Amino acid sequence: MTRPRKKRRAEVRRVPRSDGRLPEYDRSAVPEGLATRRQLREMGLSPGGHDPVAVLRCKLCATRPQWSCAHPTRGYLFRVDLARPKRTPTLAQEEALDRAMAARSTCPRCCRRYYFCLPLRTQGVCDPCDKGYEPSPDTYMASTAPVVHRLAA
Repeated sequence: MTRPRKKRRAEVRRVPRSDGRLPEYDRSAVPEGLATRRQLREMGLSPGGHDPVAVLRCKLCATRPQWSCAHPTRGYLFRVDLARPKRTPTLAQEEALDRAMAARSTCPRCCRRYYFCLPLRTQGVCDPCDKGYEPSPDTYMASTAPVVHRLAA
């Protein structure tokens, strides 16, 4: 009978806080004018190529103020005054994206364009063509005309 293997604990790398690193803030103590990428996105902004100016500490590190947060759940804070408006794609870019999505969601056998991507690498066709049943009308775009474009914007 074999003995169960002991699990080795992952070694935690603790780094003391120093002045040379970015300043760190707990979730409830972030000053005005700083925001995460997600908050910038909700405001319709992007960092604009600027580096982060501070670190948003994770929940676990909020209980250890003397240690620097090195967990992957930390967030980076950017200055809102340096952020730029998000770029909007041109009509040609949207058409190119629509053609790419049409290639991934159109069955080569029945020529139906579905609202989701098809398993074309593994099956080669849509599930109804592969299994031999009729798809429900709410899963594909009911159009008799050839697919020209259906832009998102």
